[in-house]
Amino acid sequence: MTAPPDAREAGPGLSADPDAASALDLLLSDAALGVARRFLPNASTLRFALALARRPAVVAQRTGSLAGELARVAAGRSAIAPARKDRRFADPAWSGNPLLSRAVQAYLAWAGTVEALLADADLDWRDAERMRFVLSNLIDAAAPSNNPLISPAGWKAIIDSGGLSALRGLRSLASDLSAAPRVPAMVAPDAFEVGIDLAVTPGAVVARSDISELIQYEPVTPSVYRYPLLIVPPMINKYYITDLAPGRSMIEYLVGQGHQVFVLSWRNPDARHRDWDLDSYGAAIATALGTVRSICRAPQASVSALCSGGIATAMVAAHLSAAGKLGELASVCLGVTVLDQAQAGTAAAMIDRRTAALAMAASRARGYLDGHALAEVFAWLRPGDLIWNYWVNNYLQGRTPPPFDILYWNADTTRLPAAVHRDFIELALANALTKPDEATMLGSPVDLSKIDIDAYVVAGIADHLCPWTSCYRTTQLLGGSTRFVLSTSGHIASMVNPPANPKATFQTLAGTTGAENPPDPQVWLRSAQTVPGSWWPDYSAWLAEHSGGRQDRPAGLGSEDFRPLQAAPGSYVLDR
Repeated sequence: MTAPPDAREAGPGLSADPDAASALDLLLSDAALGVARRFLPNASTLRFALALARRPAVVAQRTGSLAGELARVAAGRSAIAPARKDRRFADPAWSGNPLLSRAVQAYLAWAGTVEALLADADLDWRDAERMRFVLSNLIDAAAPSNNPLISPAGWKAIIDSGGLSALRGLRSLASDLSAAPRVPAMVAPDAFEVGIDLAVTPGAVVARSDISELIQYEPVTPSVYRYPLLIVPPMINKYYITDLAPGRSMIEYLVGQGHQVFVLSWRNPDARHRDWDLDSYGAAIATALGTVRSICRAPQASVSALCSGGIATAMVAAHLSAAGKLGELASVCLGVTVLDQAQAGTAAAMIDRRTAALAMAASRARGYLDGHALAEVFAWLRPGDLIWNYWVNNYLQGRTPPPFDILYWNADTTRLPAAVHRDFIELALANALTKPDEATMLGSPVDLSKIDIDAYVVAGIADHLCPWTSCYRTTQLLGGSTRFVLSTSGHIASMVNPPANPKATFQTLAGTTGAENPPDPQVWLRSAQTVPGSWWPDYSAWLAEHSGGRQDRPAGLGSEDFRPLQAAPGSYVLDR
């Protein structure tokens, strides 16, 4: 699943820990079991307490320093101030009012002490990440800006609206708590309409199966590249993250550059589809590749896949290699995709085998994993931006959240069949894709090193779901030449990176063919150059070199064997 910026980086080292898993699997587990369980005391909490108990001098020093700082706060002599970019305390009242400024300083002093004590405990990676998740959430929740009794934003809204803002806020709170996901709404449900405001690039469904629709887009250039591109979206979201509003659509951009673009639109499954597994989705990808090559009469096709779609696509590429058919692929692009799941960030620390077993049993009983539960877990991974920011806006100020296409897409949730839910978790627990022949796809053993074609790998530097260092390790797994690109922003925003964005930059190695990618991502980062602008033009140019030259654009969509069935965006994307 996906979403907006921000993240902590994971270390580059590999782990033999059999319980290591990825952020994706935290989503898949907690969505089945409920995120509240993460805040209950557990073994990591006990080890944290014991670690501090063994360091009484350190605890005493931290406590004494906090007491001294609080005394300076009370006396008005503290120099503590919020960071310049901390939007929570941007209102002048937080610095101008003596009581409010002291509340902020006391909060910052306490938060700093809590973070320091976590560092002092010197826990192992897993316990440290688990405790960081809990403590960070508690720190974010305790911010004075969230307190309705003292929030300047809340009181100003009440005064300006004659009290109506409070009524609107209470109504929004009641509405959000009445149904999952029980978090503040990030976008109004009527802010956009798929097919009207979003997913409007002209095209048609040219093939349909129970599991997916295949959409082909109309060329807009006199000539097109010979080899087509198939885009594979995540299984746990709808495809139009690649076709957002005009000017922000990756599909629209690539079509405008002369590429023949197709996309898979996954069906929103229900209990009837409980047995769809990774092989089911892999078969759909393999079939779609054959269809796009047939329609375009091309010997090869490129594929670009995102997040969980990238995992399945890499496995399909390994299957094609094992079957002697890798020559059907011209290139592969993997966006925000983690194949090596060892120590893949905060979320990876949260799952163990017992949790995984309970989660799989829960989805198996229902037949699917509910997308609303996924959205709730995702929000608590980014509470500052995705919970408390909207708490203030929606409830304290009584405002409707501003329309934002990415967040509308994020709220347009889908379900995940129980079988593929199981497969993703088991794949991650074993970190199977790092071990040749440990996993299978469509009956073939998966060995990523046998995928010896050119690859383009994209990560987001602030991705909290798939840390860039984890995505980088793909460069060491694939057998061909890999160009690694590090985009700005986080999990979703790093992919939605139109050239018109004046703040966009990306990092890559100058003139790399992929052979220069060192094993350590930090070594790569020190050598990479920063390039102004979006990575989309870079990828389009790279893809053009792997697309077999240009030819006249086709007269129409589809072919004699694959006639257009319905105008884009099709019907599956509209399923709720």
